[in-house]
Amino acid sequence: MLMVALYHLVYDLDNFAGYGIESTSGFWAAFADASAAAFLFLVGLSLALSFDRERRGGRRSLFGKYARRGGRIFLYGMLITFVFLAFGYGYVIFGILQLIGVSIVLAYPFLGLRFASAFVGLAVLGAGVYVGAQQIVVGGVAGVLLAPFGVLPEGLFMPDYRPLLPWFGVVLLGLFFGNVAYVPLRKGPPAPAPPAAGPLAFIGRHTLFIYLVHQPVLLATLWALGMVRF
Repeated sequence: MLMVALYHLVYDLDNFAGYGIESTSGFWAAFADASAAAFLFLVGLSLALSFDRERRGGRRSLFGKYARRGGRIFLYGMLITFVFLAFGYGYVIFGILQLIGVSIVLAYPFLGLRFASAFVGLAVLGAGVYVGAQQIVVGGVAGVLLAPFGVLPEGLFMPDYRPLLPWFGVVLLGLFFGNVAYVPLRKGPPAPAPPAAGPLAFIGRHTLFIYLVHQPVLLATLWALGMVRF
């Protein structure tokens, strides 16, 4: 989350304050991808821990719960889409929140599995790399409908774009890692975080809320400092 916030600060300074940082290419583009990858990997890891907790609690039918959770996050992503459209900042057709919402639902069959999630995750990554290398561009409604699969809509500026191919693969790899490296070590309730890690633990527990509000806070702060004008 700290990496995501730092990147968005750089993006805001580039696009709204005129600093010419080139936030969408070179180092900062790679930094954005690394931030997204870490974010999505932890989404998968968290799904492993959540599912293990529910299973230990004796709950059996959990699809409805995860479907509601994914749907809620997807709707938050659509809210961001409408905000960007309203202010003319571009088209968030399938941003990271839409991706997370859909991924939570698609990952449900793999929640209790290990190597299957790793195998499918690598396959999705490979397919995404292949599709991305083709740089397929499609216009009209078809381009919008295919955007979640890595096909670029023609003529649209997308400031936040994380298609299922390849990024759902990162979620599945995080799920695999959680099931292999974390779940077997859980013998009881989690220990409280050390006092020094309190701020980081707070961010970890409230990541979605912080994600939703950090960009308006950053822009408001830059506006108050006289660095941007709307």
